[in-house]
Amino acid sequence: MLRNLAAIVAFACGSALAQAPATDTLPASDWREIRSVVEAQRDALVAGNAERAYGYASRGIREQFGDAQTFLRMVLQAYAALVDAREAVLLEGAVIEGRVIQPMRLVLPDNTVQIALYTMEKQRAGGWRIAGCILAPSTLKAV
Repeated sequence: MLRNLAAIVAFACGSALAQAPATDTLPASDWREIRSVVEAQRDALVAGNAERAYGYASRGIREQFGDAQTFLRMVLQAYAALVDAREAVLLEGAVIEGRVIQPMRLVLPDNTVQIALYTMEKQRAGGWRIAGCILAPSTLKAV
């Protein structure tokens, strides 16, 4: 079900998502690094550490926002669920249409659930960075 949700969002967003390696699978080491990057950025956002959170963004995202404080303000406005969630759990990632998607289930204080779909980008230097994020509502309710 989550893979279907990720596929739908990936198709709907088309060009807004960064291209990943031209393979449908990634080695486990890449998935570990991807998960580490996503968790570290969320930890930095929750802590209000703009510089650290900004450092996990891809070059394109950094160019779009220009500086860490502008990036943090955007996240707090458009992606408040990432910071406000009382629980955040990484789900199984997928390569969809050549795009690397790392989902995270967010349980908000009112027990509503959202899915954050991170688009990941492999950097020329070898590491992974976050190239975008889409928040998708869920019909699930936490207990």
